Amino acid sequence: MAGKFELKKSKNGKTFFNLLASNGQIILSSEMYESKSSALNGIASVQKNSADIGRFAKLEGKNKAPYFVLKAGNHQVIGKSEMYESEKARDNGIKSVQTNGPSAKTVDLTA
Repeated sequence: MAGKFELKKSKNGKTFFNLLASNGQIILSSEMYESKSSALNGIASVQKNSADIGRFAKLEGKNKAPYFVLKAGNHQVIGKSEMYESEKARDNGIKSVQTNGPSAKTVDLTA
């Protein structure tokens, strides 16, 4: 199974997406968007930028847990990872986004 984007609607009516790896695990989550079209633009931005390692920022949470964000060319964050147990696990998450992001299909679950 290939990776995929799941487009969803939150309880407050906003739209967001998750990028799932081929094993079904969430590897990148978006912000909440006001409209479905904005979320779709966010997915297109992930597809465009995820192959470029220079678009990823490796960060640390307050509890020192490693995570990463993916940024667009304008430096805006377009997706954030979960918190990882180790830097190696975080780096594997980045590789998974690079592998799955550019060609993942979108599954619309907003209906």
